Amino acid sequence: MKYYAKKRLTQKNYYNYYLVKFTKFLNSYIINIVKDDVMKLITAYENFLNYCEFEKGLSNNSIKSYGYEMKDYISFLEKEKIDNTKQISKDIITKYLKYCYERNEDSKTVAHKLTTIKNFHNYLEKEEHETNNPSEFIDRPKTTKTLPHSLTIEEVDKLLDIELNTPFDYRNKAMLELMYGSGLRVSELISITVYDIDFNNDIIRIKGKGSKERIVPINDVCKYYLKEYLNKRHLLLKKKQSDALFLNSRGTGISRQGFFKNLKEILKEKGLDPDISPHSLRHSFATHLLNGGADLRSIQMLLGHSDIATTRIYTHITNEKVRNDYLNNHPRAKKEN
Repeated sequence: MKYYAKKRLTQKNYYNYYLVKFTKFLNSYIINIVKDDVMKLITAYENFLNYCEFEKGLSNNSIKSYGYEMKDYISFLEKEKIDNTKQISKDIITKYLKYCYERNEDSKTVAHKLTTIKNFHNYLEKEEHETNNPSEFIDRPKTTKTLPHSLTIEEVDKLLDIELNTPFDYRNKAMLELMYGSGLRVSELISITVYDIDFNNDIIRIKGKGSKERIVPINDVCKYYLKEYLNKRHLLLKKKQSDALFLNSRGTGISRQGFFKNLKEILKEKGLDPDISPHSLRHSFATHLLNGGADLRSIQMLLGHSDIATTRIYTHITNEKVRNDYLNNHPRAKKEN
C-alpha cells in the first residue's frame, strides 16, 4: 500500500517535480552568470555568428566576412589581455581602428570593420542584454568615394575573344559573356544551377544578396555560348552529379577563387590590365547601358540594387566622361598659351 501510494504521488507530481528541477537548474545558471557577470569573447563571437545566420538570415558570404573581421578584432582584444565582453571599452575599439590604419588598411576597409564591430555590440546589447555599448558613439571614418573601374567596349571585346578548344574554354567564355551580358556579381554567377535558365523565355533566375531573387534577361550572344558550353559540360562532370551550372576540373561547382584565377590568366594572355576584377564587368555592364540611353531605374532592377542611390554612382562616371570629352574635343575648351 505504501509503495502504491508513493507511486500515485509520484505520477501526480511528475510535472511539478521536473519543473522544480528545471527551475533550480535555471536559477543556478543565472546565478553563475550574475556572479561572473561576463561573457567570454569566444562565446560571444560564436553566438553572434549564429545570430547572423539563423536569426538575421544573412548570406554565406556575409557570414564569412563577419567571421573574418570578428576573428581579427578578437585576436587584437586578446593581445590587449581582454577575455570577456565587459572589458571592452570605447578606447580599446579606437585603439584597434588605429592599429588597422597602421597596417596600411584604407578607410573603406576600416569603416567596414567598424560596421561589423557596431553590429556585434548592438547584438550584445539587444540579445545578451549588456547595458554598455562601447561602440555607440564612435564615428565611422570618412571614406573617399571611388568610381568603379569600367572597361571600354574595345577592352570587353578583347577579353571575350576566347579561342574555343577545351571544355574549360567553353565554360570561361560562357561565364564571362553571362557576367558582362547580365551584370552579375561573382557570387551570383557561381550559384546558378542548370535549372535556373529558361531558354524559351531568354531569362535566368539569380539568387542575389540577402537571398533575394530576381529575373534577368540573357541576350542572344550569351544564349548561344551558354548552349555551346552545356553541350560540353558533361565532359567536366567526370561521372559525378552536380546541379551547378559552371563546373571546375573536379566536376563540382566552381568557386569564387577559381573564377578569379581563371580571369587573371585570361587578362595576362590578352595583355589587359591585371587589376581588372570580376566586378569590373558588372560595372562595365551598367556604364555601357547608361551610355546607350538606358533608364537608371531599369539598370537598378537588372543589377539587383535595393536602393537607387547605389545605382546613381554610374551617372557620375558618364558625367565625368562627358566632361572629359568636352575638354578634349571642343576647340574653345582650352585656353591657348
